[in-house]
Amino acid sequence: MTTIGIIGGGQLGRMLAMAAARLSMRVVVLEPDATCPAAQVATRVIAAPYDDEAALDALAETCDLVTYEFENVPVIAAARLAARLPVYPPPKALEVSQDRLVEKRFLNACGLDTARYHAVDSLEALQAALADFGGQGVLKTRRLGYDGKGQAVLKPRGTTAEEAFDALGQVPLILESFVPFVREISIIAARGTDGSIAAYDPAENIHRDGILSTSRVPAGIDQATSAAARTAAAAILTALDYVGVIGVEFFVLADGRLAVNEIAPRVHNSGHWTEAACIVSQFEQHIRAVAGLPLGDTRRHSDCLMHNLIGDDVDRLTDWLATPQALVHLYGKEEARPGRKMGHVTVLSAP
Repeated sequence: MTTIGIIGGGQLGRMLAMAAARLSMRVVVLEPDATCPAAQVATRVIAAPYDDEAALDALAETCDLVTYEFENVPVIAAARLAARLPVYPPPKALEVSQDRLVEKRFLNACGLDTARYHAVDSLEALQAALADFGGQGVLKTRRLGYDGKGQAVLKPRGTTAEEAFDALGQVPLILESFVPFVREISIIAARGTDGSIAAYDPAENIHRDGILSTSRVPAGIDQATSAAARTAAAAILTALDYVGVIGVEFFVLADGRLAVNEIAPRVHNSGHWTEAACIVSQFEQHIRAVAGLPLGDTRRHSDCLMHNLIGDDVDRLTDWLATPQALVHLYGKEEARPGRKMGHVTVLSAP
């Protein structure tokens, strides 16, 4: 019986463990919090920091392969594991995705458009970059930002360059130009150990306070734009020699062209709808990919709208349970806090 190690025990690790169990695989989770959501469904939890060498060695001794549920896994930890057993996606994917500047340069090298950007290592560099972008842009930390954290929107009569630079900790930053997009979409795609690639239909996403609120499928795009998203995802997967599921977020311009916003080398929040509207979810797809099994069918049988339950949204649980054609999935978190993802609901409709 295959045993899969998962670094990270949040809701994504939990759902990966559930998918692995359906395929008769065991899961061992490495996570500092022994009471994490994944602990409720995993075979075993190694409660230790992600860079604890003894814990990493114990994970390697116990498992046949290792994957991860979030992109901020220390690269040195992934490399230590990769010296002993397969690690999917490869550590290179972490190196690219953990630094926004490296990520942008990688995407451009793949022939993909992004927002214009400047590296910012000083206040003077920020002021020069702002001047190039007409006094405005989105300033982001190069590392460790997610769900709207680690960034500031700069406009001529808003937060000053000095205030933003100080607020973000004077760490290495990147200034991105505004993109005149008409909608945001994402695509979930997978690549197997044999190089085969499969992609789900793109989803159209709405964010609230920097956190994904809803994902709708089908997205309001034409076939050409959908095909371009699939082509872009395939280019990224191939360039990284990737194995597993990836999420790629795009801005859609008025003429249908795409600009890649960012990549996530893992299962993705905007792909949760697949567990309700497809025979094979993104979570099972990831387990299939990393375990060397054939990739599953990505076709959907229904249109759908996925709602994230954030903070006290979960208080509406009774209403959601009474909603026809709704699949409710809670993450086993005891305390609802502002901005905390407590679960999701996917409501199906006829195509």
